[in-house]
Amino acid sequence: MPLLSTRGASSAKGFGLTSGKKTFGIDYLVVAGGGGGAAGNGGGGGGGAGGYRTSFPGGTKLQLSLDTYPITVGGGGAGGSPSPNNGGQGIPSIFSSITSAGGGGGAAPGTPGGSGSGCTFDGGTNVPGGTGNTPPVSPPQGNDGGQHSFPRGFGGGGGGGASTAGSPNPGNNGGPGGNGSDNSINATPTTRAGGGGGAGAQGGSGGSGGPGGGGNGGTATTGGSGSTNTGSGGGGGSDEIRAGGAGGSGIVIVRAPSLLSFSVSPGTNSTSTAPNGDKIATFTVSGNLTISE
Repeated sequence: MPLLSTRGASSAKGFGLTSGKKTFGIDYLVVAGGGGGAAGNGGGGGGGAGGYRTSFPGGTKLQLSLDTYPITVGGGGAGGSPSPNNGGQGIPSIFSSITSAGGGGGAAPGTPGGSGSGCTFDGGTNVPGGTGNTPPVSPPQGNDGGQHSFPRGFGGGGGGGASTAGSPNPGNNGGPGGNGSDNSINATPTTRAGGGGGAGAQGGSGGSGGPGGGGNGGTATTGGSGSTNTGSGGGGGSDEIRAGGAGGSGIVIVRAPSLLSFSVSPGTNSTSTAPNGDKIATFTVSGNLTISE
């Protein structure tokens, strides 16, 4: 009887020694929608950035077979209006097994999310901002929002960003939003997922939105909205009658080796080729990605 070791690969399959579809290493960037800024009775808290999860460069790739995959691009949370005051939560973005959580909406105390929101003034002392990286993943998908400290004034805290936390209010000024993160998965270095700035109150100035599209906090004005398809937080609105800014919508970008091909739907989404030949698919709205050879 011939030894099994002398048989070819096709024969070995008959013994159950190989199974399953062929898979390929796929890189991803999945950014959720940012949280909306609050309309504060004083300074509104800035919205937290949407969760930011990526394998590029140097992270653990997804191992995927040739197939069609649904992709969800999360929308940004609504800005808080005089009633209700709180900003809306961002919507998660999803690709395969990767889910990024929406950013926290500005409130008092701050709300959790991919990045937590800044805290709105409510007369309390050292009221915390929202907790980032909620639910927890590793590496972390975001950071905490800035607290509101009443003895320091009436401004709102800044929302957390993908790479740094939001800042607490400096007096009647709003706290700046946390910084976003830079990534070149689409062959163009781009910073995304900045936190929204907290609003100023009683003559104070609004905090700046975090680099990566975060909306600026209001100064006796409505808060600035987060930039579209960055997952950034909206800025807080000041003195209650001013609305908070909406959070920015998220984005999903997928990158694969040059031997593969991508097709996407709907046509709002796009494909491109990196200088080294890698295939890139960019989703600005929810749709489907087909991977083929």
